[in-house]
Amino acid sequence: MPVGEQAELLYEETEQLKQALERRPVIDVARGVLMATWSCTEEEAWQMLVRVSQHSNTKLHDVAEAVVAVTQQVPMPADLQDHLAAAVAVWRARRADGA
Repeated sequence: MPVGEQAELLYEETEQLKQALERRPVIDVARGVLMATWSCTEEEAWQMLVRVSQHSNTKLHDVAEAVVAVTQQVPMPADLQDHLAAAVAVWRARRADGA
């Protein structure tokens, strides 16, 4: 691979990593909100966020922002509310099966 192409790939990867680092805090805060709300583990909160993201076709970062915004009295979009309710129901069912 030519040096110019390698440099471009490294630049793109660096930019993606920068974005990930910028977005990570809101995702972590959203996990904390879910953990506090539902008394779930970090991993369970992560799985809820991922499930909502995948089933609503919404970027994980955007789901996390919506969860955090609720703590500031900003209503969550109805479709995300529905997907979050479904994710919580799945989590509860799994918890009940393991209890």
